[in-house]
Amino acid sequence: MSMPADTLAAPAPPSTQTPGTAEPDATLRASGLAFGYRGQPPVFADLSLDVQPGEIVALLGASGCGKSTLLRVLCGLATPTAGHAELLGQPLDGPHPRAALIFQQASLLPWLDVRANTAFGLDFKHQPRLPAAVRAQRVARALQAVGLAARARSYPAELSGGQAQRVALARALAREPALLFADEPFAALDTITRTQMQRLLVALVHQWQAAVLLVTHDIDEAIAVADRIVLMGRPRGGEPARIVREWRIAIARPRERHARDASALHFDIVAALQSLHVFDPEPEESHP
Repeated sequence: MSMPADTLAAPAPPSTQTPGTAEPDATLRASGLAFGYRGQPPVFADLSLDVQPGEIVALLGASGCGKSTLLRVLCGLATPTAGHAELLGQPLDGPHPRAALIFQQASLLPWLDVRANTAFGLDFKHQPRLPAAVRAQRVARALQAVGLAARARSYPAELSGGQAQRVALARALAREPALLFADEPFAALDTITRTQMQRLLVALVHQWQAAVLLVTHDIDEAIAVADRIVLMGRPRGGEPARIVREWRIAIARPRERHARDASALHFDIVAALQSLHVFDPEPEESHP
């Protein structure tokens, strides 16, 4: 069931639910995840989170805390050293046909037009090819949803940055995903286009009844887009990262960054971030 786009309410206090615990109907459920590179300390450990149907969850944290690494593990591009993840109740141990990804770069193939780039997302490894009529229908619907039906025959070189990212979003939507993984998808866009894309994402998620896990280090973006924010970080130096806090957001959309409720939430998140161990200080020089 999709969540309403606009709910007028004061900012919710930090959830009393244990951070990262999953509810039974979660679209995505991860429990006890850990990951580390060989010969190095774990990037994160004992990390659990969930994303509910139709929910946008923003995974927020300082640069370098392991957010993108966690996303790679969750979408099956890297193998955890401990724990497990499920999508729609099934083990998520590799790329899944009901999951889609969108990154900071649109990564369109320059020799394919917009329609073909959108259809490219329908080619699943180890999955039978969809009938041509079904592929055409999905592509047309996705391009219509992002407002690019009239540019179906255009090539990437003819598109603006915002249009290219809308094609990337259409490519993901054409898969009709239950879950969309989004890794800093609008970071490279100008402020106006970024705001437009954020609002488009919110509208499409509720229209298509998809769930989203959005990785970002931008507090304002998290507040503007998410139904819930989970904060990832290291409570103390030398410890692996984990989910340390979360906020459920019930502020009416569109959310203006300078509105009182949004500003109060922003400062609360900043305070939480400042309490975390972000980086190891440079060692002091020793003097004889």
